Amino acid sequence: MDRSDAQSPQVETARILAEFLEVAITSVVFLKGLYPSGAFERRIYMNLVVQRARHPQLRDYIHSSVSSLLLFIQKGLVERVAVIFSNANNVPLERYVFKIMVNQSYGSMVEEGHLEFSLRSFLIKLSVSKSLSKVLPQGCRWEITAYFCSLPQVNTSKDAELWIPTDTKQWQQPPLITPIKSMSSDSLSVQLYLENPSLLEENL
Repeated sequence: MDRSDAQSPQVETARILAEFLEVAITSVVFLKGLYPSGAFERRIYMNLVVQRARHPQLRDYIHSSVSSLLLFIQKGLVERVAVIFSNANNVPLERYVFKIMVNQSYGSMVEEGHLEFSLRSFLIKLSVSKSLSKVLPQGCRWEITAYFCSLPQVNTSKDAELWIPTDTKQWQQPPLITPIKSMSSDSLSVQLYLENPSLLEENL
């Protein structure tokens, strides 16, 4: 990576976004209560108290998943990043979806403070959004899933090798969508919303 590329708005925007996603995904997992509270520790991020996974495997899974997306986020190839909670049969019960768009034509310097302030509001909203989500039954599993605009070339990127097609089943009916937070700036747009199966789907 040359110096000019390292300073490009897309690289800087993607770096800030990836750091945010790592914290936000950890916050979602903490919020759902699948692990004992002792599995997390408090730390400060963007002048907010947030949760950090203490268990190395949990922390590394979230970190490596987001880090492996960094290059693809920079290039605008990632449309959505979702945290999917499923039952023992791999049927999704709930999805937290981050819909992202890094402006590939933006050419000005990224105002890091302004961008972080906008992303900070997502973490505040997440911390009080538990009432919007459903209580999950015992035995649930979860995973981080990325939705690409086009499939990355595995033979040209080691990061692409980390992403494999998910075996999580899909809903047959359109889901119920609950908006949580959205923001739009010249360099980046992010939407966070909750997906739940429709009443018709649950009765199938």
